[in-house]
Amino acid sequence: MGFDSSFRRNGRALVAALMVVLGAFFLGAAAEAHPMLGDRTVCHAVTAQVAPDAAVPRAFSCTGEPRGYQKGSLWLRAALGDDPLGRGAPALLVHNSRFDRLLVTFTYADGVRIRQQVRSGDFGSHWRAGAQIAFSAPHRAVPVTAVTLRFDRLASAGLLRLRLTSPDDEEQQSTVLAAVIGSALMLLLVGATYNASLSIVARRQFSAWQAGWAACMLVWGACWSQLLLLVLPGMAGALSAQVCTGLACLAVMLATLSAVTAIDAHHLDPRLRKVTMALGCVSGALGVPLSVMRSGPVDLMANLLGVVTLAVLFAVAWCLVQAWRRGSPEARSFTGAWAVPMAVLAGTSFVDTDHWLWGGGSQLLVLFSAAWQTLWLSISASRAYSRLRTQRDMALRAEAQAHELARRDPLTALRNRRGFFEVADAHLRTPGGAPVALMLIDVDFFKSINDVYGHEIGDGVLVTIARRIARWDGELCAAARIGGEEFAMMVRGLDGAALAGFAETVRSELAACDHGPVVRGRRVTVSIGVAEAHGGGGDQAEAMAALYRRADASLYAAKRAGRDCVVVEDAPISAAANAIPIAGLRALGA
Repeated sequence: MGFDSSFRRNGRALVAALMVVLGAFFLGAAAEAHPMLGDRTVCHAVTAQVAPDAAVPRAFSCTGEPRGYQKGSLWLRAALGDDPLGRGAPALLVHNSRFDRLLVTFTYADGVRIRQQVRSGDFGSHWRAGAQIAFSAPHRAVPVTAVTLRFDRLASAGLLRLRLTSPDDEEQQSTVLAAVIGSALMLLLVGATYNASLSIVARRQFSAWQAGWAACMLVWGACWSQLLLLVLPGMAGALSAQVCTGLACLAVMLATLSAVTAIDAHHLDPRLRKVTMALGCVSGALGVPLSVMRSGPVDLMANLLGVVTLAVLFAVAWCLVQAWRRGSPEARSFTGAWAVPMAVLAGTSFVDTDHWLWGGGSQLLVLFSAAWQTLWLSISASRAYSRLRTQRDMALRAEAQAHELARRDPLTALRNRRGFFEVADAHLRTPGGAPVALMLIDVDFFKSINDVYGHEIGDGVLVTIARRIARWDGELCAAARIGGEEFAMMVRGLDGAALAGFAETVRSELAACDHGPVVRGRRVTVSIGVAEAHGGGGDQAEAMAALYRRADASLYAAKRAGRDCVVVEDAPISAAANAIPIAGLRALGA
């Protein structure tokens, strides 16, 4: 089914789903715009000017939404009353957001007020893992009755998350969050490094995008969790939040490009591919204004980004389903990898998870889903790369076997003419002018063997002779069947009497071969022609051709001399000639 019909069939459902998501985002934003402190009512007030010594406003409103605070100061007050935490020494945890300064005042029952503050770029010892800022009220004999917060130039009150707990619980929770976040970041680091290495080795575009995405999520996680402040304390506050926004949008774009480029072109409609990649790029582009905004419609832009992100998820899911139906193995791998991040992103869009996991909320869920996706895809990529390497190795072995078979005689398994001349050229290139000799061996009266006993018996005779010749084949001697009943041996390291003795040994042992009961009453002999040369430089083709002509002339001389003999450069050697010494035979593999 084509893209057009599929789009017409599913387009209305997609648009309807996006409209529902859009409505849910904006209705949810309106409902969650008022900051809360657990089940305690938080009242607010706004002062137009930012002054370090500004007095606490006289009137606070406990209903409605705070407005006009982005260029001034937002004041929040929560009365603790008879709260058990208030009677002790409570710890206030504020989720990091974009502001210039945060001043927290703990008011005790005896009227004493203790202030603590942080500034953007300097959180001191107040920062905690999980993007939280901790303020602990000093322990006194009287309880804390109220907490007042003042935010200067706050970007969005709707993004504030406040939490009140005991100091012991705050310390324990922060330690556990740091360990959990550190584990997730380590997994992302391993995934980013592995995928980057894989993209270089396998030269796959998908692995490069995946490595970029994992690296982006790693930096995002380090910034969001504030663990980056261990080495860059000046990143605290608004700068870190702005960087996180830009990185989050970039991560969505990289993940989209990674998913789309992993699927082969023939498994995906071109226009669906372009639409999905365009949505991912829009998400990345929205991160630019959102990362620099300190005032204006921050909540509106954040909700718009959420809608675009969900549209990206729908589009990627559509790509995976279509590619899966068309038989794409990459789509199967990506479906398992994207299942958890899709569920997390979609779930956090409709369910308020900000107060889950000790304030880690949706960001911690996203971080772990990213680690899950990285591990899944790394394993899948490893398996795919392993299969590719196995297939490549098998192809190389098959190619090598085909190359070798093309240079082997199918009847005797010795080298054929082509394979022999390749090896002979290598022998002629022996440095230092070492002696090299070519021996041409021809079976005497072989035609009569075929005529009397048949070609099958004749083939058996050739195989028996080839098996004996193969015993000399080795590093110093290359043997071959170069045509019909003619064999050849290229010998290195022998000359003069030693060469002549070796040739006579070959002749005598071939004449002694047992060819079976059919031809046992007939002696099968060979004639051998030998020519010597010296290895070294020069034109190897010309040298080999000249050597072959000389050896061939020697072979014809052996035929004319009555056969069953050896001729070295027109000098016949009788059967009674001395054989080569035993040491020389061992060196040649005899």
